[in-house]
Amino acid sequence: MQPSWRRRAACAGLAADLFFPDDDDPATAAKAVCGRCEVRVQCLDHALSRRERAGVWGGTTERERRRILRRRRRRRSA
Repeated sequence: MQPSWRRRAACAGLAADLFFPDDDDPATAAKAVCGRCEVRVQCLDHALSRRERAGVWGGTTERERRRILRRRRRRRSA
């Protein structure tokens, strides 16, 4: 079942490949869509909680999400 916030997402109806760029693509276009999205926070929370490994979610790349998760783990252990 799809989360209700997805229907309100700025990316709804856009081509999915925009959010799964090649390694040499900085994901600028996808991040621009996310930047104007009203559900960006929910999207990012979704990706973090499910450990999404690919694509741009909530305006972040996989590498950026890994960094966020590492910071959260450090804060909890401190």
